[in-house]
Amino acid sequence: MKKCLLIVAVLFVATTTFAQKKKTPKATATAVLAKLNNLSMELIKDNLYLFIENKGAKRDTILLKKYDIKGNPTDCKITAFTTKGTALHLISWTESLVTESKEKTENKTMKYNEIWNVKTKSKAFSNLQTTTKVKEIQYLDKLKNASQTVDKIRNEGLAFTLSKEGDVYLKNKTQENTLSYNASSNVYQNLKDLVKKK
Repeated sequence: MKKCLLIVAVLFVATTTFAQKKKTPKATATAVLAKLNNLSMELIKDNLYLFIENKGAKRDTILLKKYDIKGNPTDCKITAFTTKGTALHLISWTESLVTESKEKTENKTMKYNEIWNVKTKSKAFSNLQTTTKVKEIQYLDKLKNASQTVDKIRNEGLAFTLSKEGDVYLKNKTQENTLSYNASSNVYQNLKDLVKKK
């Protein structure tokens, strides 16, 4: 009887030991939002990064944006261009944010455009343009018996355009600026300021 109990106990321990599978740690899954040659944009733990893959070396990381709440970058693009003999990259993405209340809905679209010198890992230019579509119920009397729905569009910032030569054009209803790359300082400057210095 003792032998039977001993055999049962050994079999029980053996089956529970072999039945447990070793747990493998889960790798954090990231989605590549945009890719060009050795560059990629990825969203990891609510931070937007630009990664630079180097041959035989550790990849370089540039933090593009840190999100306080869950980020939702879309339309991500990496565009390579050369200006004033310097290779640069235009990094662009769009974000949307909808805010709703009983009488008002705001749909905000933010367009980010940043120009980076990947060799020096430095930002040469940055622009944010925001377009907000507002749908609002406006009451026509104090007792709120009659109402109408009003649609408005609100623009903030300047519209961004990159020329074939690598110059930046910024424009809105009241102003227009042309910026050119200054290779010595590695930043974009107003073309008028560059002409004055010469």
